[in-house]
Amino acid sequence: MSAAALVSVLLILLILGGLPIFLALGVAGMAGLFMARGSAALALAPTSFFGQLSSFEMIALPLFILMGHTLAATPIGRDLFVAASRWLGWLRGGLAIASVGACTGFGAVSGVSIAGVASVGALAVPEMIERGYSRSIAAGSVVTAGALAMLIPPSVPFIIYAAVSGESVAKLFIGGLVPGLALALALSLFIYVRVWLRPEEAPDRAAETYSWSERLASLKDVWHVVLLIGWVLGSIYTGIATPSEASAVGALGAFAVAGLIYRVLTPRLLLDILKQSLRVSAAILLIIGCAKIFGDFLNLVRVPQTLADALLALNLPDTAILLALMALLIVLGMFVDAVSLIVVTTPILLPLIVGMGYDPLWFGIVLVINLEIAVVTPPVGLNLYTLRGVCPFLRIEEIIKSSIPFVLIQILVLIVFTLFPALSLWLPGTLD
Repeated sequence: MSAAALVSVLLILLILGGLPIFLALGVAGMAGLFMARGSAALALAPTSFFGQLSSFEMIALPLFILMGHTLAATPIGRDLFVAASRWLGWLRGGLAIASVGACTGFGAVSGVSIAGVASVGALAVPEMIERGYSRSIAAGSVVTAGALAMLIPPSVPFIIYAAVSGESVAKLFIGGLVPGLALALALSLFIYVRVWLRPEEAPDRAAETYSWSERLASLKDVWHVVLLIGWVLGSIYTGIATPSEASAVGALGAFAVAGLIYRVLTPRLLLDILKQSLRVSAAILLIIGCAKIFGDFLNLVRVPQTLADALLALNLPDTAILLALMALLIVLGMFVDAVSLIVVTTPILLPLIVGMGYDPLWFGIVLVINLEIAVVTPPVGLNLYTLRGVCPFLRIEEIIKSSIPFVLIQILVLIVFTLFPALSLWLPGTLD
């Protein structure tokens, strides 16, 4: 059995044995390097680990995580939902569509999907059920729309993919805008059509329309969201700041929103935010560093190149290979967390994608669309359990069942952006 096969089996056994993913990757990678280079592995592994984490771009990761945790501690999700419901409440199914809009807005200032589900879901789901919406559409709309934070910049998965692939974080951020907004629109259209076909799932709210003064008044509670989005993304898109610099600006802006506008930033809360951010950042950075050790071993024994050559030699249509890869990623996403999926699969699949003539930037975008599906599919889907945590009156079984139709919409959008790469690439192309 080849060294690559032995190390892969070792990795699987370590994970199944309950070892933390970063340790499993590190131990398997070290074992592989030792088999390939002997005692030189003792020098190669630390070089891989620290070389991966010492890049300037990696500064953006903990700072955007800090920004997301800070905003999640404020009522910003509530205000976004209230504003969206004022403007969309006249529609049948308007509150569910407003939930999608609120999650989209929250994603643009967070980048953490579970934060969006918790912040919006805690208010939106009970409100919808109280107003006569079906539990299925109430839970499904929030649990899937919360995943938009992974695609709408600033996106933590894009930063991780950039670290592994070497792609531009700025271009990935801009590239995520079109598919992110397209997915939000697709979910909203699905809700509208669904309640039109099945009126019993949502009440007719035509009699509950809000006046223009009430609609405009709701905007005064979300102006800072628009300002923060423009502050962060505008500075990146215009070239004023790098993503790393913009992340510092975003974290500072989040502190300003929490402390000066909402006035909730007590010393105790600040300490909790810092602890949570540090814990999440450290976990992700450990996984990225150890995955680099494992990835360097795979490259050393030419696993990605061998796999790419073998698949290309089959002379299958590109469309068939791409759809098969997307299906594989969806299945893997059901069992592997998003960070691990990026850092493990990218070094293996990216050479194949490049060998087929596709842009690595595009692959990063469709990979993150895949991750959006991963966080709402059991048994590992974090959004499912997050919604269960903030809405304990919902059973996990009905949350999973409610998400299925929305996941099918996500898969449809994934297929479209997989088959038509130009849809993802035209906006980043404006940065050239």
